[in-house]
Amino acid sequence: MNKADLKEFMDEKVIAYNNKLFLDTDPIQIPHMFTIKEDIEISAFLTATIAWGNRKSIINNSHKLMELMGQSPYDFISNYSEKDLDQLANFVHRTFNGIDLSYFIKSLRHIYKVHNGLEGIFTKYQTSNSLQPTISKFKELFFELPHETRTTKHVSDPLKGSAAKRINMFLRWMVRDARTEVDFGLWENIPSSILSCPLDVHSGNVARKLGLLKRKQNDAKALAELDANLRKLDPVDPVKYDFALFGLGVFEKF
Repeated sequence: MNKADLKEFMDEKVIAYNNKLFLDTDPIQIPHMFTIKEDIEISAFLTATIAWGNRKSIINNSHKLMELMGQSPYDFISNYSEKDLDQLANFVHRTFNGIDLSYFIKSLRHIYKVHNGLEGIFTKYQTSNSLQPTISKFKELFFELPHETRTTKHVSDPLKGSAAKRINMFLRWMVRDARTEVDFGLWENIPSSILSCPLDVHSGNVARKLGLLKRKQNDAKALAELDANLRKLDPVDPVKYDFALFGLGVFEKF
């Protein structure tokens, strides 16, 4: 199909999936449990961190995470004791375990105390046309504290070739506007135009079938190619097409 037909098709799919019904089966339902900005940010970041594998398992384990933090994630990271951290030891989601979780809690406290929170880092270090270098900087700052090497694999680095699917998804949640009551639009000083699509197996396969992506690997180079093509369709809000790609792949088996 030509560019005009492709845009019309994709826009229709965005309308079909970018609505509250999407929440029923998506991990973004977890931060929607909260109303305090910091609770939304922290629950979203931790949920996105474990968002790989079976979606039901992701959602269930994210609920467990929130229960471990007393359904008050910001209060927990601000006021935890060593005894509280001990209670996290048995948490596991695939390769993310209690050791990793304890470090994430410690680092989040540090980020909110020293770096003006998650929003502070991404706003301060954003570039004019992409958040991918910013994610790399975020990883550097996230691991400022003493940590085990194993834990670093749970924050991706686009400058080392990763498509950084989970953290790009988290950024979509935080930055895109809340008009459809799916994303939150909390971080108003970052434009949607510089967001990148959360690229995974489903969105990658659909993008290739639609001629939006030629590269075979789902890596940083593929993400740059997909971003460029999505920005041709909508330079202001290109990542809205994540809903179309994901819906076509997961729900319609396109």
